[in-house]
Amino acid sequence: MNVAEFVGRTLGKLGVARAFGVVGSGNFEMTNALRAEGVEFVAARHECGAATMADAYSRMSGRLGVVSTHQGPGLTNALTGIAEAAKSRTPLLVLTGDTAAAAIRSNFRIAQDAAVSAVGAVAERVYSAETAEADTMRAVRTVMFERRTVVLNLPLDVQRQPAPTVSHGIVPKPYASQAIRPGPSDVKGLAEFIATAERPVFLAGRGARNAGPELRELAAAAGALLATSAVANGLFSGDPWSLGISGGFASPLAAELISNADMLVAWGCSLNMWTTRHGKLINPRTLVAQVDLDASALGAHRVVPIGVVGDVAQTARDVLAELEPRTGYRTEAVRARIAESVRWRDVPFEEASTAERIDPRRLSILLDDLLPTQRIVAVDSGNFMGYPSAYLSVPDERGFCFTQAFQSIGLGLATAIGAALAQPDRLPVAALGDGGCLMSIAELDTAVRLGLPLVIVVYNDEAYGAEVHHFGPDGADLTTVQFPETDIAAIARGFGCNAATIRAPSDLAHLTDWLAGPRDRPLLLDAKITSDGGSWWLAEAFRGH
Repeated sequence: MNVAEFVGRTLGKLGVARAFGVVGSGNFEMTNALRAEGVEFVAARHECGAATMADAYSRMSGRLGVVSTHQGPGLTNALTGIAEAAKSRTPLLVLTGDTAAAAIRSNFRIAQDAAVSAVGAVAERVYSAETAEADTMRAVRTVMFERRTVVLNLPLDVQRQPAPTVSHGIVPKPYASQAIRPGPSDVKGLAEFIATAERPVFLAGRGARNAGPELRELAAAAGALLATSAVANGLFSGDPWSLGISGGFASPLAAELISNADMLVAWGCSLNMWTTRHGKLINPRTLVAQVDLDASALGAHRVVPIGVVGDVAQTARDVLAELEPRTGYRTEAVRARIAESVRWRDVPFEEASTAERIDPRRLSILLDDLLPTQRIVAVDSGNFMGYPSAYLSVPDERGFCFTQAFQSIGLGLATAIGAALAQPDRLPVAALGDGGCLMSIAELDTAVRLGLPLVIVVYNDEAYGAEVHHFGPDGADLTTVQFPETDIAAIARGFGCNAATIRAPSDLAHLTDWLAGPRDRPLLLDAKITSDGGSWWLAEAFRGH
């Protein structure tokens, strides 16, 4: 056994369930060693797709995601996906070959450590056969216990060295770190803070995705309304006091109720510009507290008078023990308003559908009615993205996968594939723009090869819509961001998908028929949508550009 095989087998023994990648000469042996240990390998068509699949798989399954790439161009192809994972603090391990130390003229040679560090990932390296076990375990511990994206470089000359003879001891299990309990004075202070509020709102983010029951119970005692960041969408699904997503995607009523809060507690939520509409969603008179595992996150985007370092679920339990029940914001009048109009689909709109194109709002409402409730929705980036995010309901926080920390278009299809493998009992739905779809269309082959029952909805306006609506009002020449009509459905059929073009509500009969059938291959719906003149969230989004 050589070092490449040793590293692959070690990771297999650590419980890696699935790996994703594109195999080249630099990662061939370690990939096969993973497979020899029973790790299922998903061969993507592009390394960026592989990295994004692994990212989504890790987020939606709670298990260690692994990516395998060739050195040099294999790694650089994956960098956008790695950057998204790193910015999202996804626990992800990237195994990559690297050129041998003496191969200074190799075509594949780049400064790989510098490249991955530049996008926010942690660069690690297997230095020798003697240190291979320690180097591998160090990388895995960083992934698991620090929740980081780590790139483990394996130089080709080190890969070929004979593996060391080692005796495996106790190895860490994924996500096995102990919950950090807040200090008693912090708990008492936060409880007293909440007790003074008449209209409290709890805003849960990525760091609260595993604390839904605890936050619901505390909110009930505090009389607080519930909202989430986009990443935590679904955490409070079905709760009569839930306002849905805060920020740019918030409905008018949700925005009103959040703005009228006299106290807001951010739970595992950074309060960035997207979640707060550049701070305008939070009333200047609103008192804000923040709870997070990461001390550096407290006050990172705005000054907060109370910051608590601690696990969200544990903090919520401790605060609940100190709090007397109160009505707060939970009046019958507020409950009635939430039931009547907090959802975007309940907000009246002027129908914009034509004989040739369907209004994206109407399309999204119809999809929400037709698709099974047990679904997992993955949304690409672009002008269209607010429609599936706001109009398609999800059953819980495991029903929505939002790879948007880097705001790259073209990640949505791979996100849906990774999420589908993580949640095989749910119907996966990929919501894409035409630009992102065409940018990543090679992964249709992966979805077909895996036999995924995947519904792919392309919101097709034949343009990079965000740029059209951002620069169009200034009279700019838009020919660089507008394109002739493309028959994406025909392309999808070439990959082996079932596909249909959607121009009117009646065309969604194709979806009804597919749902009633065996669902043995993906269905792509090329929806020709009307122009929205710039989606409602877009103006706010571009304030940060």
